[in-house]
Parts: sequence; C-alpha cells; structure tokens
Amino acid sequence: MSLILFLAVSGIILSLAYRWYGRFLARFLELNDGAKTPAHAQRDGLDYEPARMSWLLPQHFSAIAAAGPVVGPILAATYFGWLPAWIWIIVGSILVGGVHDLTTLIASVRHRARSIAEVVRRYMNRRSYLLFLGFIWISLIYVIIAFADVTAGTFVQKSSLAEAAAPGPAVASSSLIYLLLAVIMGLCLRHTKLGEGRAKLIFMPLVVLAIIAGPWLPLDLAALTGWARPQMAWDFILLGYCFIAAMTPMWLLMQPRGALGGYFLYVVIIVGVLGILIGGITGQVDIVSPAMTSADFFSFNGSTPPLFPVLFITIACGACSGFHSIVASGTTSKQLDRETDAKPVAYGGMLLEAFFACISLATVMILAKPSGRPDLTYADGIAVFMHQATFGFVSVDLARQFGLLCFATFVFDTLDACTRLARYVLMEITGWTGRMGVVATTGLTLLLPAIVVALPPAEVAGKQLPIWRVFWNLFGSSNQLLAALALLAVTVWLRHLGKRVWITLGPTVLMLIMTTWSLGLTVTTYLDRLRNHTAAMVHHVECAIAILLLVMSLWLVVEALLLARTKTTTTQLDAEPKTT
Repeated sequence: MSLILFLAVSGIILSLAYRWYGRFLARFLELNDGAKTPAHAQRDGLDYEPARMSWLLPQHFSAIAAAGPVVGPILAATYFGWLPAWIWIIVGSILVGGVHDLTTLIASVRHRARSIAEVVRRYMNRRSYLLFLGFIWISLIYVIIAFADVTAGTFVQKSSLAEAAAPGPAVASSSLIYLLLAVIMGLCLRHTKLGEGRAKLIFMPLVVLAIIAGPWLPLDLAALTGWARPQMAWDFILLGYCFIAAMTPMWLLMQPRGALGGYFLYVVIIVGVLGILIGGITGQVDIVSPAMTSADFFSFNGSTPPLFPVLFITIACGACSGFHSIVASGTTSKQLDRETDAKPVAYGGMLLEAFFACISLATVMILAKPSGRPDLTYADGIAVFMHQATFGFVSVDLARQFGLLCFATFVFDTLDACTRLARYVLMEITGWTGRMGVVATTGLTLLLPAIVVALPPAEVAGKQLPIWRVFWNLFGSSNQLLAALALLAVTVWLRHLGKRVWITLGPTVLMLIMTTWSLGLTVTTYLDRLRNHTAAMVHHVECAIAILLLVMSLWLVVEALLLARTKTTTTQLDAEPKTT
C-alpha cells in the first residue's frame, strides 16, 4: 500500500462513517433543534455561553486532541507496526470513540449540562455517583500534573534552529504570545464589530508568526533570573496561569483560544495531506516501516508488550478516550447552541481526530529508524511533509522546529481546560456555588499538583524519573477504563429510557475487557517482581492503584447489573422535560 492510498482510504472510510453512521446516531438520539440547550437556558457569561458550531468544533477538537493522537499512534506503531494501529484507529473511532463522545455529550445536555457522573447519580445510586466523580477528578489531576511538568520541561531546554530537537525557551515565547493573541481576539469579538470569520483571518497568521518568532525571542528563566531550578519555576507559573484561566469567562480565553488551536490543528492536517500527496507523486515519500513487527499477540516478547490488550490502551485519543467524555460533558455541553450541532462537534470531532492520528501514524511509516521519543518522531515526519508541501521552500530544519513547537502547543492547550473541568467536578462533589465556591474549588484542584511537582524525582531501575512518569502506563489504563465506565453510564441511561442499548453496550464490554486485562497484567508483573525480589516502593504503589481501579470498575459494573434487573423502563427519551 502506498502512502497516498493509505491516506485516501482513511479519509473515505471516515467520511462515509460520518455520513451514514453519524446520521443513524443522530436519529437514534432524536436530536432536536426545538429544544433549548443549557447554553441558552442557564447562560451566565462565565461557563454557560452558546457558541456556533463553526466556533465550537475547533475548540472541542483542540481540547480532545492535544498530544494524544500524536503519542499513542507513534508508540503503537513502534511496538506493533502501523497496520494494527491503523485498524484500531479507524474501527475504534467509528464504532467506539465516536459513539462514546456523542452519547456522553447528549446525556450531559439532557441533564442540564452536568458531568456524565450526573447520569450515574440519577440512574444508579449515590455511592456510584461519588465513586465516578472521584475517579474523574483524580484522572484530571493527573493530566494537570503530567502536562504542566511536560510543558515546563520543554520551556527550559536550549533552543536554536541548528538544535531543533530542543525547542526550550522558544516554545515558552511562542506559547505565551499564542495565549495573548487569544485574549486579544476574545476582547475584539466581544467589544468590536469584528466578526468570527475576519477574526480568524487576522489572528491565524499571527499564531504562525508567533511560532516562527519563538526561536528569536527565547524566554529563558534561568538566564533572566538565575534560578537554579527553572523547570520547577515554570511548573508553578503554569499552575498559576491555570488558576486564573479556569475562572476566566469562556468568551475571553477558552473560546478564542480553542478556535485558534483547532484551526491550527487543521493547518497541520493540511500540511500533512499536501506533503503526502506531493511527496508520493514525486516518489520522495513512501512507506518504509513494517506493517507488522515480531511482537506477540498475548505475551511479552522481551521488552515489547503484547498486542492484546496494550494496543487498545496505548492508542486512546484517535480511537477512544475517557478524557473526551469529561470534555464533552464538561465544557462543550455548556456551549452547545443547538442539539443537532452535537453530530458535527462530537462525532465529527472524533473522526477528525482519527484522521489526525492517521497523519501522526504516517510520520512513523516514512521513517526507517524512528526516534525513541514520540515528539521527535512526529517532528521528523512533519518536517518531511512540510518540506514536500512547500516544494522545498521551507527547510527541513525549520520545518522540524515547527513540528516540535506544534507538539508543545497541543500539550499546552489542554492545561486550562483540565483545570476548569476539575473545578466543575469538585463543585458537583462539594455542592459549593457562587464566586467563592469557584475560587475555593479551583484552588483545591491545583493544590495537589503544586505539591507533586515540588517532590524530588523517583529512582526506578537506576533512572531518575518525575513522579507522574512512573505511573504513565497506569494512566493509560485508567483513561480507557474511564471511557468504559462512561459508556456503561450511558447504557444504563438508554435502558432506563427504553432504548436499544447494543449501540453502547458492545463498546462498553470491549473497553472493560481491555482495561481490566491491562490492569491485571500490571498486577501479575508486580507479583513476578515480588518473587524475584526486584519490586521497589513505586511498584508497590503502582500495584495498589491498579487493584483499586479494578475494584472501583467492578463495583460500578455490579451496581449497573443489579439495577438492570430491578429498574423499570420508560419510552420517554429525555430524562427531564425539554424547554422549547
């Protein structure tokens, strides 16, 4: 298969799925433009603020994408070859991830834009509800810790065009200019007659200029202040930014920043497509990496994990991710202008992310020896595509710098969205409301990340690793388990309404099997280390967390099964009457 054929087949399958299966799902959920969405019914100018589909889609897309559809596909292709990764991306996004995103968004909209945990509370019981909310909050806290430290790490590396592998202070400059542009754009849209279309035409080129200008305006904290630990300083600066951003009105930062980030992702997709087409026609770009590696299907092959279940855990964003349910039922449901917009925003956004994951997969496919780091592999591939797309006008070194800065920006975009989502969840748990409730829950959300980033690194196998990185694989399992539990909640809701549940029940069972299987592997690996007397303290903690997650998931499944036998059903689609 040529790279052009790979891209064409991917695009055609995803387009047909959006047209036919997306239409079926919209009819199944009875999307109705006559219903008044929470964005209008509860509009407050802070969290509830209606946004047109053309404005909400790029924001939702940038929030769910981040670095996920880059890292997962590249790692999976390195472990197992590009073919298994591609199959899971295509099939998973259409039948699992897209269904997950659309149904969780509509479930939230039909419940006053509350989180998906509200569905658990309403149709299961309070124990399950608090358990689910706690699970979501812990997952968000982990993302904040990891992404803040990853971003801080990129901000302190040295940077020059000759040393494109280390963007460093250039990324800090570009990111801060990018955020400033988003705020200016929000103010212009709010207080002038500048329309959305003209705003995008003005500010998108400015974002590109910010990325290009980064290497010439490096913001090096160590050089400017003399601080001995600049990465920790950036950690606290980023958490301070999250504190302010999570309480900033939607129109001022999140909506314009999301629109800019989403359209920037579109630009990267276009660059990838053009680079593949032009490079394929000229014979400069083609597939050189293996379709399948020698990895075993069900057991470890040396240091390479088994394809089942690790493939389904490694590729989350791009196929199915529990984080999407938090975004869909957290920020997106509070901005949905019309119910019918849910199809292009949620289902279309998921399939668009799958296509973006295919572009990331293509960066591995054209490299005979991919770098061990996903960000560098992605930058190497994007550099080739951009060089081809511009007919050699943009040098490979400059294009590689662009790819690295893109990657860092994707990660940076997720931070404030996660903090806002964690605030929503904590406000649901505590019941705190009003301005003081917003401030208190935001502060409590960021307290644990502030403590963790201040801790010294852990020593694992002779290497010094940050705390969050030690449990990264466990996070992948918990993220996919969250997707399974969100699908379980939606399945319970649909059954309560007398609807057919096979649409969500099948994906629920698949994701439950793969996540519990993966957590089981974590436990068995720990037991092997224990027998060989090689288990360290971090391994004890990792095993304890894996067992806790297994118990939590089984508890929720048992609760759902018991309720399925006792609850009566109704033919009414909505849990609450719609306001028209």
